[in-house]
Amino acid sequence: MQSLIGTGVALVTPFKKDFSVDTEALSRIVNFQIDNGIDYLVVLGTTAENATLNQEEKELVINTVIDANKGRLPLVLGVGGNNTYKVVEELKTRDFSNFVAILSVSPYYNKPTQEGIYQHFKAVAEASPIPVILYNVPGRTASNMLPSTVLRLANDFKNVVAIKEAAGDIVQAMKLIQGKPEGFLVISGDDMVTLPMVLAGGSGVVSVIGEGFPKQFSDMVRLGLERKVDEAYKLHYLLAEAIDMIFEQGNPAGIKEVFKTLGLSENTVRLPLVNVNQDLADRLNKFVKSL
Repeated sequence: MQSLIGTGVALVTPFKKDFSVDTEALSRIVNFQIDNGIDYLVVLGTTAENATLNQEEKELVINTVIDANKGRLPLVLGVGGNNTYKVVEELKTRDFSNFVAILSVSPYYNKPTQEGIYQHFKAVAEASPIPVILYNVPGRTASNMLPSTVLRLANDFKNVVAIKEAAGDIVQAMKLIQGKPEGFLVISGDDMVTLPMVLAGGSGVVSVIGEGFPKQFSDMVRLGLERKVDEAYKLHYLLAEAIDMIFEQGNPAGIKEVFKTLGLSENTVRLPLVNVNQDLADRLNKFVKSL
């Protein structure tokens, strides 16, 4: 899965002021990523406000990204949930011909045991016609997928090819990197620890900040993979303040404010999310313009 080494971004779903999906803005955002060095695109992840989209809107987002991308970058599709049988049904019925892999989040809310998480992803792996990227994000799911569970899945199923590790725990990430089978990718899901993870042996990132600053962030990851540590850390510290700010009042409210300043889309989010307050908006706008 060489196409998943480097910088991927979790695309937002831009909305117009009336809360409808803004396909023109989504196309602009896709082209902005491609023009500025991003390596692959993730469609319908958490950052896409997937939970607030109906099925018709999800299909509209998928088709808009495919059309805008025109085969230029690899695409990954978010297919996950806390109802295993529903996830399996989608995997068996959807056309994945435009995608190189799925990104599948660990079941949320239910708080399964490690064995439950294993059995869930066993069913996903057996049903998926394309490679599977596991997604561990305990801050959202309320349960942590332990390295022992991840490595068990990686060793048991050849099509489980990577994990997006977003626990924000560098020690846990290092255990994954140390114990992983050959070819398995450990991908950062936390922008702030991406560079340390890459330097420890990780394969890159699925980023949020990278959407707003694709050239700088993808350059940082590339330099990290090349072991050009000092140059990479210059870019890390250049963006560190913005990484904190875009998550300060929730994702994707922060990155959408960045997009508004860049002229790519409105900053509209759907309830229960709300826009960032004026103080944070001013600070983000100042950062974007200074950069």
